[in-house]
Amino acid sequence: MLKNNKSTLLGLILLSLFFLQFFLKIEWTWLKTLQQDEMYKRWSGLGLALFITLQWLLTLSRIIKKFRKNAQTMLLIHKWAAALSPLLFYFHSMGFGYGYLLFFSYVFFSNTLLGYLNLDVIKNNSDWLFKGWMIAHVALSITVTIVMFFHIGVVFYYK
Repeated sequence: MLKNNKSTLLGLILLSLFFLQFFLKIEWTWLKTLQQDEMYKRWSGLGLALFITLQWLLTLSRIIKKFRKNAQTMLLIHKWAAALSPLLFYFHSMGFGYGYLLFFSYVFFSNTLLGYLNLDVIKNNSDWLFKGWMIAHVALSITVTIVMFFHIGVVFYYK
């Protein structure tokens, strides 16, 4: 199942490690200290926001006719970038947060896991499964993007 899906395997390992460190309360003191610095949070948040925004390039490569020739390359980049997303999230925050940030974290990681379990991995050619998977993945991606912009607004409004 995962033999030809190395990005999925890497992503699942990093996602598992994120949850393991969270539930076992394993923390790197130097990173925890950095994450409490306002400028570090903003720069690491910018990195995470750019990652989320860049993931939308796959959609653009599929819907804009002149970019369609690059769709397969963008899919590969999309999958490998997603594989690294738990690591990017970890460098921004070791935890899930509270309130809307908890919701943001749940949706982010649910969408990440759903992306890892794409139809190339589960080896199913069912049309309804593909459409259902795609609708869920895009809906969660839209939600992540909306909450990301809300979070950016809150961070800069309450400075």
